[in-house]
Amino acid sequence: MQTELWNDAAGGFHPVSAPDFLPAARLEEVQLRRLRAVVARAFEHVPLFRQRLEKRGLTPDVIGSLADIARLPFTVKTDLRDTYPFGLFASPMGDVVRLHASSGTTGKPIVVAYTREDVDVWAEVMARTFAACGLHRGDILQNAFGYGLFTGGLGAHYGAEALGATVIPVSGGNTERQLMVLRDFGVSALCCTPSYFVHLIERAKDVGVDLKDLPLRVGVFGAEPWSDAMRQHIESEAGVRAYDIYGLSEIIGPGVASECAAQDGLHVFEDHFYPEIIDPDTGASLPDGEEGELVLTTLSKKAMPMIRYRTRDITRIIGEPCVCGRTLRRIRRIGRRSDDMIIIRGVNVFPSQVEAALLQVEGTLPHYRIILTRERGLDQMAVEVEVTPEVFSDKIRALEEVRARLAQAIEQICGIRVDLRLVEPRTIERSEGKARRVIDQRNL
Repeated sequence: MQTELWNDAAGGFHPVSAPDFLPAARLEEVQLRRLRAVVARAFEHVPLFRQRLEKRGLTPDVIGSLADIARLPFTVKTDLRDTYPFGLFASPMGDVVRLHASSGTTGKPIVVAYTREDVDVWAEVMARTFAACGLHRGDILQNAFGYGLFTGGLGAHYGAEALGATVIPVSGGNTERQLMVLRDFGVSALCCTPSYFVHLIERAKDVGVDLKDLPLRVGVFGAEPWSDAMRQHIESEAGVRAYDIYGLSEIIGPGVASECAAQDGLHVFEDHFYPEIIDPDTGASLPDGEEGELVLTTLSKKAMPMIRYRTRDITRIIGEPCVCGRTLRRIRRIGRRSDDMIIIRGVNVFPSQVEAALLQVEGTLPHYRIILTRERGLDQMAVEVEVTPEVFSDKIRALEEVRARLAQAIEQICGIRVDLRLVEPRTIERSEGKARRVIDQRNL
């Protein structure tokens, strides 16, 4: 393990980055030891996991190698809802120092728990995340992830402090205040959802703030899928380096994986989170390089261990080593989920495909929504897309040209023709958190 690797990868000496460069054999030793311990802990303290293991005639002793993880049962999101609120806890409440909950769209929220050790791990992996994105002691981070039950705000906060950065806990929303802080506080890094940063770019132009003139140099974005075209838009409009991070509440929150300076896949902090790729239909394990559903096992979580949790996120593990020198495996950026697929007239469509299409066409803005309806028993899909003021001001020629190019791009990428509606700027509601891309009116 060499200090100069840390310097090259993160723009400064970061002791927290040391685990990112473990030799493969040493990393596997850590993973196997922790896997055995977490399986034993779940078997002893989580009735649902013990029942499922016993139903298969297995005990924790089944784990003789990392490959044996494939013999363990999956955990899925409905398991958390069915055992609401505390049924999957492996620690007594006296050892739990933090509860968070997801903002589920239906039913009861998903509750997750942390011991003091879990919070320390969370701070560690988020510090490693920020180090991978080029942050260091002395940076000023504006944290525009939401604080509260959502895991994003506090996870990023403690990670940045652990790194030695100065944190501004501005939380989400209040866009004018966000811009004031960016301008007046010498902010060098900002984290939020990518869709909200696009909104910040838009509002900054309205009030005469040129983000390129500010000290802001890094944007750390997560909590929703976004495309490479969106990255290019953000970097060109704001003059920042835009990094993708990945996490989910069920595992720990943000801090599961992060891009590095290469911006070529996200390194999974696999000394704490073991990744697998499976066939989403059969559940069979897939080799590195093949696309499938990401499955994660927490290797060090105390309060609420997750064994083979099906994320529904579609990606693949990159087999080739990264130029940054990290030995942690990488996954391709999450562009879609198996459960956000829309089936229209037998064709599978994902919102990310629509985003990729519209960002190919000059004159459109990165604000859109998909509206699903049902007419005479048949599902219909309309796409509303904002266009620039210049295009919208030309009511006939420019609008029709953009409409034709966009319709062609959507058909080429999605394989289907849609009801395309071009709307004027600021028509589509802005979100201060995750953007709501799909409006499903089929059952209204």
